[in-house]
Parts: sequence; structure tokens; C-alpha cells
Amino acid sequence: MPFRAAARRAPNDPAQYDDLVAQWWRPRGEFAMLHWLAAARAALVPPSNGPDAVLADLGCGAGLLAPHLEGKGYRHIGVDLAETALVQAAAHGVSPVRADVRFVPLADECADVVCAGEILEHVRDFRAVVAEACRVLRPGGWLVLDTLADTWLSRVLAVSVAERLPGGPPAGIHDPALFVDRSRLIECCADQGVPLTLRGIRPSGVDVARWLTHRTDSVRMLPVGTTAVLFQGWGRKESS
Repeated sequence: MPFRAAARRAPNDPAQYDDLVAQWWRPRGEFAMLHWLAAARAALVPPSNGPDAVLADLGCGAGLLAPHLEGKGYRHIGVDLAETALVQAAAHGVSPVRADVRFVPLADECADVVCAGEILEHVRDFRAVVAEACRVLRPGGWLVLDTLADTWLSRVLAVSVAERLPGGPPAGIHDPALFVDRSRLIECCADQGVPLTLRGIRPSGVDVARWLTHRTDSVRMLPVGTTAVLFQGWGRKESS
């Protein structure tokens, strides 16, 4: 039976991640889909341009992005509030920073890439996180993110349906009231000098079938024609 400790807490309670700490690196655990999303996010990260390149990973969790960045040449700095997750991130080569992603203790324009994966839908003001992400991003650097859209379809599919399916998110991990308005996200990034491109994604049905029958541990995320549920965003910060 799947582990569902998170369901006993209020939706979006950060303490859920401590309850689920043993699940982070299990390919068939409660965070299985976060592994799939990490691979898709890393595919948007270009190789570094030099030996001192920095990637800031906001809401890094236990460092699931790390294996997919191998060979790209970045120092991987992970920012998260969950100390239990950061311990695991450090064990996977991430330089851990315990902090609120709305107040990132990193210098202005210090990062060549900033990733904000599956974090914007967990904060009360996603615009504050975007502002911090763009502040620490150097001109010419890349912002890469993925999150859930503020739509009725997203609330149905990503919560009512997905939380009941194998590979889906733990019950109660999301508060649909925090899902992200796409127009405001694009506007916020533009205000910070980052023109953002959006693309909808979904798990491969073939891969999910193989995953369910234990023939693979990974599932590809494929592009779809709508950003109304789960979507990626990426953009390059303009020079001032």
C-alpha cells in the first residue's frame, strides 16, 4: 500500500516532507513523478560555459536534479527549507542552503542558471520567488521552471485524479489555491528582464505502462498542446 502520511496534515503543510523523507530517492516511492520532472527540467539546462558556473536550485528537495546535471559543469547549489531533504541533497553532491525561497541568501547575479522546479505552486506569493530567482540570475543566464496552472482542469487532473494514481503526488501535498496564473507568471518574469516561454508536458503513457509493470524505473515527460495543467517555462535574462 502506498505511504500516505501526508494526507493526515493540512494541504501544502511543509512538514509533509519530513513525514515522507524516506521516499525521496525511491523510484517507485511517493515522489516518483518528481524524478520524471527532474529529468525533463535538466534537459532544458544548457552545458556550462566555464569552470566556475553556478546553478541555483530553488526548492531542491533531496537533490533529485543532481544526477541529470552530471557532465554539464555546474556547481549545484540547492535551496530548501526541509533540513531532512537537504541532508540527502548534500549526499548527492549538492551544496545545501537552508532558506526560504522567497528570501534567497545568495548574491545578486551569482548564478548562470536558476531552476525553480515544482516550487511555485507551494508558496503564497510566487511572484516573490520569481523576483528572487531573477535577482540571483546573471544577465545572459537561464531561468528554468515547472509548475501547475491555476485552472479547473489542473485542479481536477493534478489533485482529484493524480493523487489517487500510482506515481502521482502524495495526497494533500498540493493546495490548489496556490496554483500559478500563467499570464501573471509571464508578466512577472518580463518585469524582471526574463522573457518566458511556456510548454505543457505530461507523462508518456507508454512509459507509465512500463513503469507500472516494473519494466522501467523512469518515465519520459512529453510536450502537449496545452499549458492548462502541468507546464515548463524557460527564458534567458536580458542584459541591462
